[in-house]
Amino acid sequence: MKPTAARRRLAMVAAGALVVAGVNVAPGVAHAATACDVVYTTNDWSTGFTASLTVKNLGDPINGWTLKFAFPGNQRVTQGWSANWTQSGSEVTATSLSYNGSLGTNQSTTLGFNGSYSGANAKPTSFSINGVTCGAAAQQPPTVALSVPAGPFTAPATVPLTATASDPDGSIARVEFYRNGLLVNTDSTAPYAYTLENQPAGSYTVQARAYDNSGLSAVSEKSFTVNPASGPQLVATPTAVSVAEGGTASVNLKLSAAPSGSVPVTLTRTGDADITVAPTSVTLTTANWNTGVNVTVSAAEDSDTAGGTATVTASASGLSPLAITATEIDNDTPGGSSPYTTRFLEQYNKIKNSGYFSPEGVPYHSIETLIVEAPDHGHETTSEAFSFWIWLEAQYGRATQNWAPFNNAWTVMEKYIIPSHADQPTAGVNGTPQYAAEYNLPSQYPSQLQPNVPVGTDPLRSELQSTYGTGDIYGMHWLLDVDNTYGFGRCGDGTTRPAYINTFQRGPQESVWETVPQPSCDTFKHGGPNGYLDISIKDSGTPAKQWKYTNAPDADARAIQAAYWALTWAKAQGKQAEVAATVAKAAKMGDYLRYAMFDKYFKKIGNCVGPTTCPAGTGKDSAHYLMSWYYAWGGATDPAAGWSWRIGSSHNHFGYQNPFTAWALTNVPELKPQSPTAVTDWTNSLNRQLEFYQWLQSAEGGIAGGATNSWDGAYAQPPAGKPTFYGMFYDDHPVYEDPGSNQWFGMQVWSLHRVAELYYVTGNAKAKAILDKWVPWAIANTTIGTGGDFQIPSDLRWTGAPATWPAANTNLHVEVTAKGQDVGVGAAYARTLMWYAAKSGNAAAKDTAKGLLDAMYVHAEAKGVSTVESRADYNRFDDVYNASTGQGLYVPPGWTGKMPNGDTIAAGKSFVDIRSFYKNDPDWPKVQAYLNGGAAPQFRYHRFWAQSDIAMAFADFGALFPNG
Repeated sequence: MKPTAARRRLAMVAAGALVVAGVNVAPGVAHAATACDVVYTTNDWSTGFTASLTVKNLGDPINGWTLKFAFPGNQRVTQGWSANWTQSGSEVTATSLSYNGSLGTNQSTTLGFNGSYSGANAKPTSFSINGVTCGAAAQQPPTVALSVPAGPFTAPATVPLTATASDPDGSIARVEFYRNGLLVNTDSTAPYAYTLENQPAGSYTVQARAYDNSGLSAVSEKSFTVNPASGPQLVATPTAVSVAEGGTASVNLKLSAAPSGSVPVTLTRTGDADITVAPTSVTLTTANWNTGVNVTVSAAEDSDTAGGTATVTASASGLSPLAITATEIDNDTPGGSSPYTTRFLEQYNKIKNSGYFSPEGVPYHSIETLIVEAPDHGHETTSEAFSFWIWLEAQYGRATQNWAPFNNAWTVMEKYIIPSHADQPTAGVNGTPQYAAEYNLPSQYPSQLQPNVPVGTDPLRSELQSTYGTGDIYGMHWLLDVDNTYGFGRCGDGTTRPAYINTFQRGPQESVWETVPQPSCDTFKHGGPNGYLDISIKDSGTPAKQWKYTNAPDADARAIQAAYWALTWAKAQGKQAEVAATVAKAAKMGDYLRYAMFDKYFKKIGNCVGPTTCPAGTGKDSAHYLMSWYYAWGGATDPAAGWSWRIGSSHNHFGYQNPFTAWALTNVPELKPQSPTAVTDWTNSLNRQLEFYQWLQSAEGGIAGGATNSWDGAYAQPPAGKPTFYGMFYDDHPVYEDPGSNQWFGMQVWSLHRVAELYYVTGNAKAKAILDKWVPWAIANTTIGTGGDFQIPSDLRWTGAPATWPAANTNLHVEVTAKGQDVGVGAAYARTLMWYAAKSGNAAAKDTAKGLLDAMYVHAEAKGVSTVESRADYNRFDDVYNASTGQGLYVPPGWTGKMPNGDTIAAGKSFVDIRSFYKNDPDWPKVQAYLNGGAAPQFRYHRFWAQSDIAMAFADFGALFPNG
């Protein structure tokens, strides 16, 4: 990463001159006239920044240096690298290390640090080396020119952007590409390029902004239009290829419809010169337009250890140009020549080129729109999807040494699913939540607010405010309506997309089929007279317009986990500076993620029975130190109203635990959060999470559900003899019951994969013991046949219970009740096995992982890897509420309202009644036929998380076992 900065030149007659951030130093030995080239750069975000300093010696050789400077504001160095850093007041001192203290004439070294600030982040004006102060001189900005093909462009359009950039008195640090104001990519290596893929019809403005190593910038802007499709268009299969050094890949070019005559097509290559295409021209005719012509993309063998990318552009007169992305796979690094690495890039390219992303660059939950599971529509997205995207791009950086996509994924995540200050305007206002019971059934809602129930003290609010200078929460909300399908928009404006929404609000029996979608910012524009608030909460006064967000802790923890691996792999490439700013943001996210460690209402942990008798917590005695099901925060939309609230969660599921992230936030300097008590909290959490797995491990090896500090969500008295973990009550299916939250085998593999990575990196004995028991159980319930046949656990049944911790656990059992071919679960399962095998040497785990990967690869197709799914549960689309079964959409009697599209919300309505747009979905006829008495519909779904996990499973196996 090359942050913004000031670069200065100064000619002078002096002793040996040392250049540091624009500073000339004369240590006292006669020397000829010299010139100084000085760099101090920063990359700023809200209340933090990353600084990079280049020290160049233009004079006599030196052996050991001390750099000093003073901050002009309230900046603080929080962590540094490539020097010993200290700070006293505003003065900062950095001393050389053993490997960079000796600098010969014209030699330089780079050092840096992460810092915090509030207000303005003004740069230091004076620096000294070994006690000698130097001055500064002027600098010139860079130049940049953006090029866009002339078009015409027809939807879905692929538009290659290229930029040339230079700097008259230095070098280009990076070029950023923007589409309609959104940063879509950063390229730090010439030739600078980025390809916009699958752009829908519309008007676009794109920019290239070049930064030099002084931090000065220049912008070049172009506009273009994408027209609706009509007539023949060029089609490439695939639209992206990965080519091993010395190898080739084939791309088929054809037309989408028959032409009136022959269509000559030319192919040109920009980017990595090692990549070539042949032939450079083909002709599509009335005879071959639908079968197409194959072209060959080749990558030359070289001796470097870096891959590269190129864009092959197919052009024909009167047609929109078509860009094909080619990625060179380096075979000089471990795993580079593995066929599994090739499969990773093949799958990666499918994900990036098959409709998984919105025009804003946001990953959809799935390509398909008609899908109902946790999200109730395929073109919603979740924090889960963002975390998998960030992880996917970390893997891409490992394979290609290109870290711009990783940084960009975090940028898009930060822009769209971490609420901005405007989205949480009163988050900094002090306030406490009011208690309302979590009843078991939707029909028991709305739940009355009970201000007489004591609520504990939030132990994090003031610490985080002090550390970051803001009351805003830095965490992802869990659900976005990416295409604004419902029409809520932002705070009722009806148009802004993506839009923050929520669904689940009413207890563990509220299935997705029984939810009422609602805006996260409820201004009462839609729904009933009080918006959607009084469906779930009863207020004795007049409900207030408010915003509220819910965080899924496993997703934030996964994003931090991905940042750890990005840092680790970038360090191995000598490119850690390129990811430093993003990693610092991950550390900040970990600071706020601690809200997941606390009881919902900050009540004391352990034997917490009775809403009024269970005591309110103070300090950290309300911390269970586990990753609970959620944390949430909200407040008034009116800044003058002056209230806000924050809550944790009392319910803890083993599937949400991430001991690997707890370890990274505790032990990796770049990931340690800044708040004073954060590292201690995460240290406690690491130990507590591992104990949780031990407590919940069944006699067979599977891990049971979890524990709660609030029985029935109301601090109720649990059944007699209920075993406890640190005083919290055992629950085989925490949080939700329809279906049971620990019925799905996916929870096992998601969670145990994190344990396996912890074991691999640290050798943790508890992690090993858990896996030593879990792995044989899982393998014993797995079969791998031929021709792509495989069967893995799908549904689980739990009997018995653990003993009260820390007694021995002998009476808890698990049974596999169904098996299937879920490819996403299969990938996560294979990753768990391979990380365990790579550390332990367990041959059965490695062979099973490899067998699963090879079996799933048989199911590869144009958009990813998929198997057929039968959805019998889609009979619930038209269920109305049935009091005897408790199923169907429950709306309180007498409550009526409207969805933004006019659908009526009232008693007697069904899931599809308040989502009538589904009846226009292209897949709806299959569902309607089922509702009319036909067979259960079948689908091939392409979920973003699953396809990403498949890609990463290939990448991991290629890296962990480069020889197969």
